Amino acid sequence: MLKAIDAASVETALPYARLIERLREGFRAAGETPVRHHHAVPRPGQDPAILLLMPAWQPGDVTGVKLVHVASGNEAKGLPSVQGVYVLFDGPTGTPLAVMDGTALTVRRTAAASALAASYLARPAARVLTMVGAGAMAPHLVRAHAAVRPVAEVRLWNRSRPRAEALAAALAGEPFRVAVVDDLEAAVRTSDIVACATMSREPLVCGAWLAPGTHLDLVGAFTPEMRESDDEVMRRGEVFVDTRAGALAEAGDILRAIAAGALTPERIRADLFELVRGRHPGRRSEDEITVFKSVGSALEDLIAAKLVHETLAG
Repeated sequence: MLKAIDAASVETALPYARLIERLREGFRAAGETPVRHHHAVPRPGQDPAILLLMPAWQPGDVTGVKLVHVASGNEAKGLPSVQGVYVLFDGPTGTPLAVMDGTALTVRRTAAASALAASYLARPAARVLTMVGAGAMAPHLVRAHAAVRPVAEVRLWNRSRPRAEALAAALAGEPFRVAVVDDLEAAVRTSDIVACATMSREPLVCGAWLAPGTHLDLVGAFTPEMRESDDEVMRRGEVFVDTRAGALAEAGDILRAIAAGALTPERIRADLFELVRGRHPGRRSEDEITVFKSVGSALEDLIAAKLVHETLAG
């Protein structure tokens, strides 16, 4: 019987630590993940919305597709900018198994993928995290990173300070200190991990600010026109991605740095598949600067959706 699973149930079924380990297992096993379909949807008087279709399957197991609608400006209407649904099928028979909230699935799996990367790339003793952006992704990234590293202090920066203050209130009671900051450069210079989740089209984090040993997690810029880091980040950092195909097709931080001559595709050290399979050791010294750029993978959605279905069916 087809199940409809709401956002609260999705989040309950995906505790960070468990999802991170499922992603680790899933990237080792892999599956079929075509590059996502990406369509501009005109909106009179506004920037176009974006429609994303992300299919994936594991032969002999499950098949799924996520349908996502990205509408900038929704925040002013009290709506999230990213909304969607996920449909999970039994692969061999094509029988629909579940339809679940795609927004909750997306933020949870995205944060867990960043934390999975950080388990290889951030220093084991990383304690100070700066979160750039205070949107829907931000609390998930903070909590997911804290699931793999001993985060004791979280600094929140957002262009709109009231939104950062609201995020700080939402994180009250977590086992780390939280503070809103206005000086982003000062915060980045003294952080162990810097996570960015914005829809910026211009760099927010400068490579000159990154102290030796910093890990930079770039999540928000998911089209070639978007960017959260400058060229110097890519010159100084050891660069990793979630998937090479996705990063080289869509990641503005990667593509614009390549166009400027600050990065070459050959300088991308590894993707998540290579990290979890031990083909690259990840961080190799206390002082190196590591950069992880994600654009999202349909494999992450499939793994998370399968875990949701298993948890609620069991």
